[in-house]
Amino acid sequence: MARAFIYVLDSFGIGGAPDAALYGDAGSNTLGHIAEFCAAGAGDRAGLRQGPLQLPNLSALGLLHAAKLACGDFPAGMPVPERIFGLSGAASEVSRGKDTPSGHWEIAGVPVTFDWGYFPPGETAFPQDLIEDICRDGDVPGILGNCHASGTDVLTRFGEEHIRTGMPICYTSTDSVFQIAAHEEHFGLERLIALCQVVRRLLDPLNIGRVIARPFVGETAATFTRTGNRRDFAVPPPEPTLLARVTFAGGQVHAIGKVGDIYAHQGVSRVIKANGNAALVEASLQVMEEAGDGDLVFTNLVDFDQAYGHRRDVPGYAAALEAFDYVVPDIHRRLKNGDIVVVTADHGCDPTWRGTDHTRERVPVLVFGPGLRSRSIGVRDTYADIGETVAAHLGLEPGPHGKSFL
Repeated sequence: MARAFIYVLDSFGIGGAPDAALYGDAGSNTLGHIAEFCAAGAGDRAGLRQGPLQLPNLSALGLLHAAKLACGDFPAGMPVPERIFGLSGAASEVSRGKDTPSGHWEIAGVPVTFDWGYFPPGETAFPQDLIEDICRDGDVPGILGNCHASGTDVLTRFGEEHIRTGMPICYTSTDSVFQIAAHEEHFGLERLIALCQVVRRLLDPLNIGRVIARPFVGETAATFTRTGNRRDFAVPPPEPTLLARVTFAGGQVHAIGKVGDIYAHQGVSRVIKANGNAALVEASLQVMEEAGDGDLVFTNLVDFDQAYGHRRDVPGYAAALEAFDYVVPDIHRRLKNGDIVVVTADHGCDPTWRGTDHTRERVPVLVFGPGLRSRSIGVRDTYADIGETVAAHLGLEPGPHGKSFL
């Protein structure tokens, strides 16, 4: 039996990207800075966690050695294991951009070689003619926000006005993205999804990577909470990804979390949604029991990014890493002969960095499974090596980008 499981710890970079300076991110290091802060006591939070960062299972899979390959140093305050299990290394991104589609498409063997469209910074984010088109075609009285901002900030600033006026909250970031926040009950979830589909069509000529529906609930700024009904409307990948190649060969692709949306549902056999890392991991463990020969189970754990990285929450990010580390043995116990697991990331989002945006970093590549010989795979030139390795494991023909390290 040959099955493959990919766990993307969304935004878990390990520093050292050779082109980080081009993105204003020279010196960023998600893992390194979290470990440094925790070792110094700045990662403590009462009732959540305290002390140095503790990732014994990921460390045994080679995480710390991957970090040293990426940036030259072991993370501070973390004991280095004497023995490593499985394959471990780091990977550099060659895609243009440091966003979710670029990273995920490259992981699946398709680097982004074109430039995304972006909304430039300024007092307003969107051109007036676009706003008028959205209001007309989307049947809304106007929009709120019209700015570069984080998702939690716009809820606090505009959420109550949104409920009073019925105007959706529209905002962006340094990524190629248009985000729309709206109340699930007062505005309506189906109406929000329909509006996003209108905006997706309007933005196609601008080559904006994603339109994201950000539903929330609550009645006041103090109680607003985003729900798990997020939807991403992405530009389709420009060529067949690993997912499409798996399904073409007769396998099933089980997309957990936002994975299906990221690939515009191309090559996706089954979509499983859940709210929060714990629920996403639980869903993944269940699918591991059900997946058949030739299948790919692909999970994105989004909380690392949206709940902790963008919010610059070091203790929260550290606690989430420790929680995932705790379930690694559960993943291992569900493996069958011929299975492999890949633990990686799509970009960085250093919670100690300036601003609230992603950071350009290398990512860890940790691969384990029954009978897999332990060794270093070094620093890979592209994330596409991950997709080609999974393809080779599943018996697929090589793709045009990347190289298997099996």
